[in-house]
Amino acid sequence: MDNHLNIIVGSTNPIKINAAQTTIATFYPNASIQCQGMQAPSLVPEQPMTAEETKQGAINRVKYCQSRHEADFYFAMEGGVDLFEQGPATFAYLAIATKNQLSIGRSASLPLPIAVYQALKQGEELGHVMDRLFNTKNIKQQGGAIGLLTQHKATRESTYTQGLILAMAPILNPALFEHHP
Repeated sequence: MDNHLNIIVGSTNPIKINAAQTTIATFYPNASIQCQGMQAPSLVPEQPMTAEETKQGAINRVKYCQSRHEADFYFAMEGGVDLFEQGPATFAYLAIATKNQLSIGRSASLPLPIAVYQALKQGEELGHVMDRLFNTKNIKQQGGAIGLLTQHKATRESTYTQGLILAMAPILNPALFEHHP
């Protein structure tokens, strides 16, 4: 890859754009990186309530970006919620694409209080529920529920970045993953 990398992120949220930029800068520290966000439809509900919906939202966003722009890398992050055996949790699915590859990753899961999950089931969005509970404003473009529930020891951005770095493995090692389903 040359010294200039063009990155498109399927969101205008600065948290997601920064996570993508940090991820690429980690692997290409000497590159000049142009990272820009764009509105990209997820084609899933505003608040995905299953892992499958969440994953599909990330894939839809990254494919939309690919269909609209020429870039070296495309990133999309879709936050969602699901009810697991141990209780409700929030997480993100992460999609990274190049011209010829698509890699899907998932962030760590954050346990959610049952009252938060019930509000989400009623149609509210996680950021709004957390803003109400913690008396914050627009937390989803800051530390997110992750920051609030971990006393700011983790953030949305740190969680996205960790997941994106891991999801880069197939893109960095294509020969090892070429027969991967």
